[in-house]
Amino acid sequence: MEKQLNWPVEGAQEDYSNRNKWNQSGSNICLDFHGDPAAAKLVVFSDGNHHMALQACCKEFLKSNPAVTDIFYATTPPKVILDSVLRGGVLLGNVHLNVLPHVFISPENILDKLVAQKKIASHQAFARSSGNVFLVKKGNPKGIKGIGDLTRKDVRLTISNPDTEAASYNIYKQTLLDVAAEKNLDVSDFNDLIDKGTDRTVFGETIHHREVPQTIFEDGADVAIVYYHLALRYTRIFPDDFELINIESKVNSCTDYHIGLMNDSGSWGNKFLEFMLSDKALALYKEHGLQATSNS
Repeated sequence: MEKQLNWPVEGAQEDYSNRNKWNQSGSNICLDFHGDPAAAKLVVFSDGNHHMALQACCKEFLKSNPAVTDIFYATTPPKVILDSVLRGGVLLGNVHLNVLPHVFISPENILDKLVAQKKIASHQAFARSSGNVFLVKKGNPKGIKGIGDLTRKDVRLTISNPDTEAASYNIYKQTLLDVAAEKNLDVSDFNDLIDKGTDRTVFGETIHHREVPQTIFEDGADVAIVYYHLALRYTRIFPDDFELINIESKVNSCTDYHIGLMNDSGSWGNKFLEFMLSDKALALYKEHGLQATSNS
């Protein structure tokens, strides 16, 4: 079995050192559902790409509002949390988790689907990604300097799955094609690499914000294209394992993140929404490499 990255605990509470931990990193671990669903008085469902910034906000909100007891929050690809709301929960191995959120965070088109299903009344943008970068192993063993190196025969690229994680895949694809055109490279080479796939393309399965660093870590690929804030997170928590390479370009695509209250927003949903739209929450997002939207 390949060695696994040792991810930190990412719940909203301050100290988990005395908790009983039971998992096997290769087959039995759950990283994107956080907290105690039985005790939590606030439930937040979010896409996972900005999970590190959301965790910081959940910790700050819980610290200021201890009566919430705990915040149970999910940070999966959008399809998982959307289906969980629309189809009655999700199976985590042999555990059926049927918890409904008070607050929902995702790209605009996902929130639009909840509006169409009359699950939420409205939503608004509150944060934006800061472009994309390349992630490589510490020391950059393949000497990757820029986008032109992706067409080398000895370089394997890993990218999110076009079917299960279309939101991030399309952002990454657009960035690569736009940057290739900007630098007068053969766009068809990159289109073949990321659209059709080659023997040097490693597509993720379902959770690219966890799979990408693991794939690089175990030498399953040489380079990944990821959001800057994700690469920043990996280099901060695994400083001996990864480094990032900036994509020097004026056409680096971004994603806007939207937030909305579910029809049943509980006792704390509205207050959490207000906090997420505050300067304090925006400052926490900026600390983790994201930025304000144009209307924030």
